[in-house]
Amino acid sequence: MSAVVLHAEGLHKRFGATRALEGAGLTLRAGEIHALMGQNGAGKSTVIKLLTGVEMPDAGTVALDGRAIAPANPLDAQREGISTVYQEVNLCPNLSVAENLYAGRYPHRFGLVDWKQVRAGARALLQELNLDLDVDRPLSAHPVAIQQMVAIARALGVSARVLILDEPTSSLDEGEVRELFAVMRRLRERGMAILFVTHFLDQVYAVADRITVLRNGGLVGEYLPAELPQAALVKAMVGREVELAGGREAGAAAASDAPVVVEARGLGRRGSLQPIDLQLRAGEVLGLGGLLGSGRTELARLLFGLDRADTGELVIDGAKAELHHPADAVARGLALCPEERKTEGIVAGLSVRENIVLALQARRGWRRSLPRAKQDEMAAHYVALLGIKAAGIEAPVDALSGGNQQKVVLARWLATQPRLLVLDEPTRGIDIAAKQEIMAEVVRLARQGMAVLFISAEIDELTRLGDRIAVLRERHKAGELPGGSDGDQVLALIAGQG
Repeated sequence: MSAVVLHAEGLHKRFGATRALEGAGLTLRAGEIHALMGQNGAGKSTVIKLLTGVEMPDAGTVALDGRAIAPANPLDAQREGISTVYQEVNLCPNLSVAENLYAGRYPHRFGLVDWKQVRAGARALLQELNLDLDVDRPLSAHPVAIQQMVAIARALGVSARVLILDEPTSSLDEGEVRELFAVMRRLRERGMAILFVTHFLDQVYAVADRITVLRNGGLVGEYLPAELPQAALVKAMVGREVELAGGREAGAAAASDAPVVVEARGLGRRGSLQPIDLQLRAGEVLGLGGLLGSGRTELARLLFGLDRADTGELVIDGAKAELHHPADAVARGLALCPEERKTEGIVAGLSVRENIVLALQARRGWRRSLPRAKQDEMAAHYVALLGIKAAGIEAPVDALSGGNQQKVVLARWLATQPRLLVLDEPTRGIDIAAKQEIMAEVVRLARQGMAVLFISAEIDELTRLGDRIAVLRERHKAGELPGGSDGDQVLALIAGQG
């Protein structure tokens, strides 16, 4: 075994009445990829905050190369050699690639920024990751996958000994994930210690050398992947056996003659989505797959009135409908859980209760205020129904873990009792148990008559839940498959071979 680079033990942390960590810890070694696993709320994000100086522990120690450290802020941690790349890339999209790589540490010559050295250094850093980019282009001109690679290159530029990757694959397609893993392996060969936080179990077994599991803020154990089958890993994370949610297996599939709730007829938007035909039936889960950039989110936005179509028409209950605003969609019984829960879903600063009742209150209008007792009752109902882990319904929603925030957004729309529920990557960035809970609830709602459009990059989710599966490719509809189709058939459509 290689030398220990970072060792943390006995970490305790409370945020008010919430116990985030109680005796957590981990050990990172040189030249390894170490997966940190656990449910949402298990304490993974809090561990990262303590290692990087965002928060200070109430108790416990962190040692780097055998020397105790206590970074007071992320810059302190960076000086110690600990760099973090977050799920939401925290660089400056308006600056160039080169400026992002050197922001805060520009080389100077004669009292001025040496831009020639900045550009040359940026190209050299990117070359280490086999990236050939125009370093003068704005970062925003590149897809998320490239932006994450730039963030990793910046970490290399500050001589990181420890690289923390927090959900780096949640916005990447399969090809981009392979590229990222190739980079991670090259960094491992150079002796870097990499802490890899993810909810994708197959990715853990594809790339990790060791696994540390947290549960309820405490350390469950450290394992070698070969000694921990996937089912055992899930049990270690959750503390119990977890059954996979199923759609068709859970009950009879929706009848093909069920009433059409919403229909897209040649619906499209120039530069965004080619004209598409799609039917969404009552009591049916329609899975929607495709690579990033295939037009999945663009279709969801057109269905919900966030964008205006310039071709085709939208038909609701057999009549042509024009949605000028999302409020029009809500009034007609449509609901959308967006992919970006932090920027488009939760309302930070409001409580769990306020977030849950928000859409229903908006539909009623501000003159018909929901009585406070009704708000409390509704919030408590959905917190219990979806298993939302919070100190209470008055807890600030931004204090919750990502998976619990996702459940709050889902609860908000369930409270409106929609006829069509559009779920855009509802399980993105959440743990296996929360995924199963959300998918089981989706199936239950569909079997009660709700129409559901379930958008996911995870093919196994589509094949398990979908009564039908539609696939988008290069912003047009590549085809449809019946429920019960396997993953290879979906992949063939995605690849243009179906």
